[in-house]
Amino acid sequence: MQVRLPRTVRARRRTVQAVMAAAVLALAPATWMHTAAAGKLRTTADVPAQDVAVVFGAGLWNGRPTPYLAHRLDTAAELYRTGKVKVLLVTGDNSRTEYDEPGAMRAYLAARGVPDSRVVSDHAGFDTWDSCVRAREVFGVGRAVLVTQDFHVKRAVALCERAGVASYGVGVAEPHDATWYYGTTRELAAAGKAALDAAVRPDPHFLGPRETGIADALASPSARR
Repeated sequence: MQVRLPRTVRARRRTVQAVMAAAVLALAPATWMHTAAAGKLRTTADVPAQDVAVVFGAGLWNGRPTPYLAHRLDTAAELYRTGKVKVLLVTGDNSRTEYDEPGAMRAYLAARGVPDSRVVSDHAGFDTWDSCVRAREVFGVGRAVLVTQDFHVKRAVALCERAGVASYGVGVAEPHDATWYYGTTRELAAAGKAALDAAVRPDPHFLGPRETGIADALASPSARR
């Protein structure tokens, strides 16, 4: 199909302006995330100590964490062992009986030496916004370290900050393989939804009553390190 360009200088100028405006609008969500996360991204070594780390789900294979989720959990376990955090909030999808993402995350951490009493499960973290809102409104988390992959960490920080959780993000680096490129590309689309969530501030799919799991874990003698 042949594309016909505008014939007049004025029409061409308007076309260029429209293309530029569309490009600015398309990049605005990513720019917002970058700005919101500025100064908030750290490593396991230099992240300031916080009471809580939030670990976002990333899928299961045959009931076990996917490699990307396992890497997030390994990083969270390191933060716990080094005393950077005291309690881990694992948040993911448990919308059906046969798919229990937080349960699999909890079992993985237990197998790596994290006491079960130091792990709290959020079974309704269906997306990043839901996890952030529920961390604040259901579990009473006001400050946290967020653990996820490096391509997702800016969005996580931006949304949790908007939800009222003062956050530092620890991004897990991955080889630049097909999965990494897919995740990075997916973030371009997810940025638009994130900006909309931040603007509209919708309720999560499930909110529910306040839960005391985090407060109880922090109040226990073993958490006072």
